[in-house]
Amino acid sequence: MAQPIDGIELAWSSLRDCADTSGWRSISIATVGACALRAGRSFPDKSEALLAGFASSAVPAAEKLPEGQGFAVTRADPNHDGMTWLALTRNPQGSLELFGAMVADVLNAMGHESGADEQRLLRVFLGRIRAWQEFMRKGAQALSPEVEIGLIGELTLLRAIIDAGVPSAVAIESWVGPLDGIQDFELGTGALEVKATLSAAGFPAKIGSLKQLDDSTRQPLFVAGVRLRQADRGQNLPEFVEAMRLAIKGEAEAERLLSERLLAAGYFDAHADRYPRRFALAGTRVVEVDDRFPRLTSGTVPAGIMMAMYEIDLDKVPVDNVGAEGALKKLGAI
Repeated sequence: MAQPIDGIELAWSSLRDCADTSGWRSISIATVGACALRAGRSFPDKSEALLAGFASSAVPAAEKLPEGQGFAVTRADPNHDGMTWLALTRNPQGSLELFGAMVADVLNAMGHESGADEQRLLRVFLGRIRAWQEFMRKGAQALSPEVEIGLIGELTLLRAIIDAGVPSAVAIESWVGPLDGIQDFELGTGALEVKATLSAAGFPAKIGSLKQLDDSTRQPLFVAGVRLRQADRGQNLPEFVEAMRLAIKGEAEAERLLSERLLAAGYFDAHADRYPRRFALAGTRVVEVDDRFPRLTSGTVPAGIMMAMYEIDLDKVPVDNVGAEGALKKLGAI
């Protein structure tokens, strides 16, 4: 049920000059299962919106609804029909072009769930919007070269986790780096942090906080070092993404989670041509963070130090490489 952006904007345009001075005016654009989807405008400000109606599912009053740069989700009652309606509405300062792309993407995600029950459709609707919330919070721009390398590293480990036997949806749900998790993957009671580099000599790894290598809250803790090299016959970032999508094709929950995580990580398909560089995997090393691992934590720095960012050389860490499978076994994931 991919909705052309021109069609959505045409629906909004047709509602612009309604004579009503208050309330909602809307046009039906699709029905997915028990969910009604309508293009709408709220008056008197005439703000563009996507309205989603659910016959029997409700959003708890205490649940915080998504709100980002240029949009907000609010509870609405456009038809006074007893349904639960949520309105994804563009803020006046928000870009119409970006908001239109967001709405088209949400509709497309909903369309892939035509056989889902209503509660799942509600989760998909809010989950996709929350992914856009993260994407916009991070600037809604193409990734920097450094972040591009980092994302390829995380996708490489994600694929290794799935190939080792962790169910796809479980593996992708454990990928919390795009959601600002302290470590990139949370599995069982432990975690796995991913670092990636193009360096051929040494493995410089930036540590962003005192918490990142602190295993006092999640144990065991592992660091995976993914070394890449630029190669004309390698893969660019969009090809790494497509390979991941193909690996889980047909698994609806995994596909939904991956789509949300990629967007939250700052990856947008429309930016694909911004990533021409090609890479090949030069090696992966996975080591456990133990007493031999060089690190700074809140328990090891002098009193009074509240924050720290530093860099280590993973090649000089005197800990054996256990590999992804060894780490996953110790984490209890396989």
